Amino acid sequence: MKNVFPFILLFLLCRFSLHAQQTASDYFDAGVSKSRSGDYLGSIAAFSSAISMNPDNARSYFNRGLAKQALKDHRGAISDFDKAIQLAPKDALSYHYRAISKSNQDDNRSAVQDFNTSIELSPNDPLSYLQRGVLFAKLNDLNLAIRDFNKVIDLGPGNTEKFQAFYSRGLCKAKLGDSKGAISDYTSAIETNSKHPQPFLERGRNSIRVEDYERAVADLNESLKMDNQNAEPYYLRGFAKSRLKDYNGARIDFDNALRIDPGLKEAYYGRAFAQAMLANPKGAIADLDRILADKKTSNKDQKTQYVTIPQSQLDRLRDAVATKVIIPDLSEDLSEGYFVRGYAQMKANNMKDAFSDLNKSIEINPIYPEAYFVRGLIRSSMGSQAESVIDFGNAIKLNPDYAEAFYVRGLVKTATGDTNGGCIDLSKAGELGYANAYTLIKDYCN
Repeated sequence: MKNVFPFILLFLLCRFSLHAQQTASDYFDAGVSKSRSGDYLGSIAAFSSAISMNPDNARSYFNRGLAKQALKDHRGAISDFDKAIQLAPKDALSYHYRAISKSNQDDNRSAVQDFNTSIELSPNDPLSYLQRGVLFAKLNDLNLAIRDFNKVIDLGPGNTEKFQAFYSRGLCKAKLGDSKGAISDYTSAIETNSKHPQPFLERGRNSIRVEDYERAVADLNESLKMDNQNAEPYYLRGFAKSRLKDYNGARIDFDNALRIDPGLKEAYYGRAFAQAMLANPKGAIADLDRILADKKTSNKDQKTQYVTIPQSQLDRLRDAVATKVIIPDLSEDLSEGYFVRGYAQMKANNMKDAFSDLNKSIEINPIYPEAYFVRGLIRSSMGSQAESVIDFGNAIKLNPDYAEAFYVRGLVKTATGDTNGGCIDLSKAGELGYANAYTLIKDYCN
């Protein structure tokens, strides 16, 4: 037995030594490896460790931003890209990917500015022109979009970028009324990659506009071979067949369109016309009655609106966090005793007694983050959301790495309409390792 202790001590020292040898570079490499394998949560944790050891490495912030972006945490990603740009202001990629996250938050004008900077720093990168062109199209600056798609094609990119440039330029030309130019671009997109249904669909749509109905039917046939669960090509093909006086074929296509999308009024209209031509006036009248009886819907504000968390879901998510509170050691001032009793009273749904005990715990020990956190949970459950946010804020001030406090404060803020503040808190909770935050970010922050 005399030799066992030195062996154990040596083993522990070796383990400590191996752990101590972990460098910022090791964590960075681990983060890259985890990102490549799709483990974005693990990647964020690794890059966070690298940042804590070397906070001046722009690449760590940039790569953590990419991982957050992959989890649709665009606010968190923008924050990391901001820091990467602060440390390395000449890195075009940081501007490029920050622009992508900004566009996903509908901050499109600012995203365009980031793409402008990215292009200034890397003028031969087709991706930035492509993405900026898509943004210009989204903003209805169609001629500027076409100019960017022209540049992508001139740069001679790979087939993926070339396909997207031809297809997107075709959409812009079609919107400007240049159907023949659009058809030419869709043809180029198909020649680049013929395995996508959309260029066939759009070429078919524009062939109808130039009254080339046979070509439209042929293109829509190809689109439906690749995707027969889309109502639109059935409707368009039915329209083209009607123009070719194939009314029975048109009726079948309109039937299929309505099977997939029963609310497609254009298909009811097309089917009514076909049935009228097929001497079925009752069927035609029934279809037309259906669409003409619908009340006109008022035009609603089209600005982006984020969905708030319903009260029932807030209660469920908040209560799930409450069960994770860890019982602390007892100190001489007994503040933990009041805390634990307050926590137990909360679990017994004795909220008034729980609140009283937590007040006493905080009075004895005003730097007790867990007590503020649980009191915040109680206040939230009692409907005092503004006061609960204050308690969670105090818990965070005392423990800046309090993931659960960021998470629940994010829940409450989002539920009460402060979506931006709530999503920033959820992003921080996810960064600190609270993985459930990213599910909410995906549902409520985009």
